[in-house]
Amino acid sequence: MGLKKINLVAADMGYGHQRAAYPLLDLSGGEVITINNYPGILDWEKKYWIDSLRSYEKISRLNKIPVFGAAVFAVMDAFQKIHDFYPFRDLSRPTVQQEYFFKFIKKGLGKALIEKLNKNKLPFVTTFFVAAYIAEYYNYQGDIYCIICDTDASRAWAPLHPALSKTKFLVPSEKVRRRFLMYGVKPENIIVSGFPLPKENVGAHQEIAKHDLGARISRLDPSGQYLTTYKSLISALKFKKDTSKRPLTLMFAVGGAGAQKEIGALILKKLAASVKAKKINLNLIAGNRLEIKNYFQEHIKINQLKEGSGVKVIFAPDKLKYFKMFNLALRETDILWTKPSELSFYAALGLPIIMSTPVGSQEDFNREWLLNIGAGIDSPEAEFVDEWLPDLLASGRLARAAVDGFLNANNSGAYTIEKILLKKK
Repeated sequence: MGLKKINLVAADMGYGHQRAAYPLLDLSGGEVITINNYPGILDWEKKYWIDSLRSYEKISRLNKIPVFGAAVFAVMDAFQKIHDFYPFRDLSRPTVQQEYFFKFIKKGLGKALIEKLNKNKLPFVTTFFVAAYIAEYYNYQGDIYCIICDTDASRAWAPLHPALSKTKFLVPSEKVRRRFLMYGVKPENIIVSGFPLPKENVGAHQEIAKHDLGARISRLDPSGQYLTTYKSLISALKFKKDTSKRPLTLMFAVGGAGAQKEIGALILKKLAASVKAKKINLNLIAGNRLEIKNYFQEHIKINQLKEGSGVKVIFAPDKLKYFKMFNLALRETDILWTKPSELSFYAALGLPIIMSTPVGSQEDFNREWLLNIGAGIDSPEAEFVDEWLPDLLASGRLARAAVDGFLNANNSGAYTIEKILLKKK
């Protein structure tokens, strides 16, 4: 992995924070420091984080329960709500959520970690806003950078007192830059970098992403509807013709809390006949959740399918190993079906995103972004996927979403961030 050039800090909460950190591993000597489970963490700190995560996951799952569950989730989501973008206005006032975090930071949350990292004073690069709070509160001596993990961000992502902060924010777009100006962050502390996508899926000159999109586009447009209508555009992109005989491959990914796994089971049931006929392959993403892996494997058997024959379950107990497996599987994926989480940014790889119901305010904004750039499609009822998926393919809509994502979203974030951190021009 090479020399350690940054202190890379994430949170082990779902997948979003660590997934955003993964593409920067070559700068951190292969190490991701986990703010809620670092070596030497005090027992009370660890308990605080465990209790917080359990509460979040429990409430995320409650969201499926009509009336009561939805009401409980709505209360939690209100604390991290992202306000409407217009009109441009002052949103710098601290929130209840921030005051809550600072109550524990003042008690010593993360203090030991900052004291340890202060010995090397390398750039402190985090994908979790509370880690940035902690670094600044305990006077970290090096530069502090915070990477934004969604297409918009709540007030909590900006400092408690923005005008006094030295934290620099690496934001995915110009819109988020303007959002942080509303939060009172100094203009010189906001850098539009793009979201860090895995380098093994992009390439320094987009050559990997372009190759993979060129390979999948004919599978996404079997009738040639899109390729005919946009012949000049496709010609200008100079895709190499795909010579593989691989069937269309659909990937379904559950969230870190295990939400929406039932959709994966329903997809298996409705597309089982097509899998058996070798017309479609399925990649089911269990992440690092053993219970999700077991759930998917049970439904593979129920539908009389065999794992490894047209259907794969992607699982690894270690998250970094899982991300590596996931990124490899993406290269042989044609359609990504998921919540509009941080995976929304993966549309920039030339992957059409079929969106499950958003969970939380930030996912509502991610959904809106995907629709705006043309890369996302709200999923019709999974119960009828065997009917609407062939229609989407025949219309060329999925091919259009793939190309729109590649053209309209930034896929060079990891390379841009590397240049910023290493102060290269």
